Amino acid sequence: MGKDALETLDVWKKACRLSVDIYRLMKDCPDRGFKDQVTRSALSVPSNIAEGYERNSRAELVRFFRIAKGSCGELRTQMLLVWKSGLFHRKPANMWIRQ
Repeated sequence: MGKDALETLDVWKKACRLSVDIYRLMKDCPDRGFKDQVTRSALSVPSNIAEGYERNSRAELVRFFRIAKGSCGELRTQMLLVWKSGLFHRKPANMWIRQ
């Protein structure tokens, strides 16, 4: 695992795009506590992928990928709640629920 190779991982690139998209979606959310929780979940996904990768251990990589997967589940739930609460239309939230 090369030092600069993290930026070439498709999973990391997609997770970064997801995090940026979520930040943009939530920027005008009136509920600050909910906004903070959702954006923390979104930020956790690429961060955990990066941390696992940088540990240079297959076991640690797998462990942090599992943590990132857990954050995806948390974020998926929050996107469902965003839609059901009426904060946003179904279409934007649905795009991330299915990923």
